[in-house]
Amino acid sequence: MAITKWEPFEGLLNLQDRINRLFEETWAPLTRRTEQAWTPAVDIYEDDKEIVVKAELPDIEEKDVEVNIQDSVLTIKGERKKEREEKKGTYHLIETSYGSFSRSFSLPNNVDTDKASAKYEKGVLKITLPKKEGAKPKKIDIKVH
Repeated sequence: MAITKWEPFEGLLNLQDRINRLFEETWAPLTRRTEQAWTPAVDIYEDDKEIVVKAELPDIEEKDVEVNIQDSVLTIKGERKKEREEKKGTYHLIETSYGSFSRSFSLPNNVDTDKASAKYEKGVLKITLPKKEGAKPKKIDIKVH
């Protein structure tokens, strides 16, 4: 059995250190949080006829969203504005980000951009990009010799 020096206040110092870390971790997001830019989540999928882009845009009005296609690049821009009404009480955590955003996606050559359409419903922007008629994939049979 090894002999170790007894430190009468070591336990109290460890306890104090744990309490300090607990408060730092609990309240740090409030004290250190600055307004951060945000990027909306986007899903892109396709089938034989079209490519569909869906963007989640909660708490954004349709008038605050812009969709452009230029040089085979689809760009979605917008802004999520802060609520102006002040809520009474104490906030303990604020994770919602506000501000402007912009997302751009390169489009393949087989997209008919003249027939593109967009629909905004329940906070989801859905952009439909039809494929050109002659651009559908052609199956080629492989001959075995």
